[in-house]
Amino acid sequence: MAYTYSHAHRVRYRECDPMGVVYHTHYLDYFEVARTEALRHAGVRYRDLEANGIIMPVVHVEVDYHGPAHYDDPLVVDAHFTQMPTVRVPIDYTVYREGDDDALVTGHTTLCFTDAEAREPVRAPAAVREAFAPLLEE
Repeated sequence: MAYTYSHAHRVRYRECDPMGVVYHTHYLDYFEVARTEALRHAGVRYRDLEANGIIMPVVHVEVDYHGPAHYDDPLVVDAHFTQMPTVRVPIDYTVYREGDDDALVTGHTTLCFTDAEAREPVRAPAAVREAFAPLLEE
């Protein structure tokens, strides 16, 4: 099973390079917003994790560019969670122009639940596992 969250984003002028194309690194920002909102939608606020001494650094990232996005394009960024968060959280992404089925960008990140003070990996908090359980069963 999988949990997919779709986040809408309209390309801003400042996100484009001189060629009028979204500059490649902005897709990492799009991924971040999509996963943060996906967590919030699931009932997990990143702010609450931090308040409880948990941080989630990115430990791996991959991005494949298939086509350009331009200024004012309405984009959809899908964040796909395909397994229960444990110590690591793998997330796949698909970015496409609203109303179009062709992927402009695909990507993957892996985050790691980490004790903020000790800087050591830890198991996903029970609240996270409980929030994701019904979403991954659907």
